[in-house]
Amino acid sequence: MRETTTVRRPLRPRPVRPSGWWLDGVLVVAVVALTAALAAGQLLGLDLAVRDWVNAHRPEPAYWVAVVFNFLGQGGWVLMPLAFGLGAVVALRTRSIRPLLVGVGAFVLTSFTIGPVKLWTDRAAPSSDLPPEQSVRIFATLPPDEFDLSYPSGHVGNAIVWYAAIAVLLAALLRTLGRPDAPVGLYRAIRIAPPAIVFCTTIYLGWHWLTDSVAGLLLGLVLGRILDRVPWDDLPLPALPGGVHRRGVFTDDL
Repeated sequence: MRETTTVRRPLRPRPVRPSGWWLDGVLVVAVVALTAALAAGQLLGLDLAVRDWVNAHRPEPAYWVAVVFNFLGQGGWVLMPLAFGLGAVVALRTRSIRPLLVGVGAFVLTSFTIGPVKLWTDRAAPSSDLPPEQSVRIFATLPPDEFDLSYPSGHVGNAIVWYAAIAVLLAALLRTLGRPDAPVGLYRAIRIAPPAIVFCTTIYLGWHWLTDSVAGLLLGLVLGRILDRVPWDDLPLPALPGGVHRRGVFTDDL
């Protein structure tokens, strides 16, 4: 009897739009330039002016509306359970463990980038009771009990990455339902609208400085593009019991 062998497909990044790494490089340079400018005392006046404006134009009804919409960017409470729940549904329907890897990838990307940068930059929130010239600075020496994790905005960065993961999983779910050609506009709306809402509400609520959200946006776009490139179907996995390492779960692109 001739023994059959499994041919492993080459591990190639999935295509992204626009293609290439040039945009990723531009985004990284922009984050570095923004951080350097803030460290040099630039743009701090802009941050303070935006904070003063939203504080003067935030009636209570608008405040609560913004709070509700801002939940779209809650990584641990909303987005992570949603992504892993969706991944579990797709995993059960396809009898493959691969859909769960998408949530793991999103968690790793956000946890080991956004979090450490927050700890490194040590910036207070706009709602801080510290003097404005102290609370607005990054790399500041803050009191031990002061919130110091403002830069970059985790709400915005997490929203971009997790909604990218949700879009990938939703495409896989629709594929199992016999609808592989769902409108591209649906995926774009999922990936654009919630992060845009979170960007605006974090600033309006005074939870982040304007430049916090800009940095979160730039960094989130880089991480989202990295997540998009992962060839989930071709990641090498051991031969797991029941064949749950099986491929053929994801579409080629979104």
